[in-house]
Amino acid sequence: MPRVSSAAVGLLTLGLVGVLASQGLGQGPGNDEAKVRTGLAIAPVPLDLNGKNKALIGLGSYIVNAQADCAGCHSNPLYAPGGDPHLGQPAVISENTYLSGGGTLFGPFVPRNLTPNGAGEPAGLSLDEFLETMRTGRDLKDRAPHVPTEDNDLLQVMPWPAFAKMSDKELKAIYEYLRAIPCLPSETNPDRCD
Repeated sequence: MPRVSSAAVGLLTLGLVGVLASQGLGQGPGNDEAKVRTGLAIAPVPLDLNGKNKALIGLGSYIVNAQADCAGCHSNPLYAPGGDPHLGQPAVISENTYLSGGGTLFGPFVPRNLTPNGAGEPAGLSLDEFLETMRTGRDLKDRAPHVPTEDNDLLQVMPWPAFAKMSDKELKAIYEYLRAIPCLPSETNPDRCD
């Protein structure tokens, strides 16, 4: 059996790492440039970047729009007229309802308006409140129905157990993105813009 020198193994390893890096594979969680660029490109609404962290906004948009499909539950309707890909049309998200909540998709559990209020707080929550909600599922709005109990009111449809596993950076990126989207009132949702 031929012997391979340690120098050859080292060169092969460096070559493999270079190929993986050039394809965006094998990169650690701190290397989000591609996600940031994609997130900024796919944001379906104009973004207010003034005084905000553009990299976090891009990453947050990527998570919200390409991974988590937050608009699928928090936009009613989701698609603009003529923009429903399920009907064979090119996808066009409704800017008029994007993340503004409302609807009866989940019976008594009404999706919340995630757009920022007049103070720039998504869903009217401070960053700490947002992180608490995403990590614990605690309904800080105290809206009925109270499940499992009034004293332990947890969001039932929101997939907070999955979001709870995200890093602080990812959750802060979502928050920063939501701070950058337009404030939209909803006819069926009490989380109106101020």
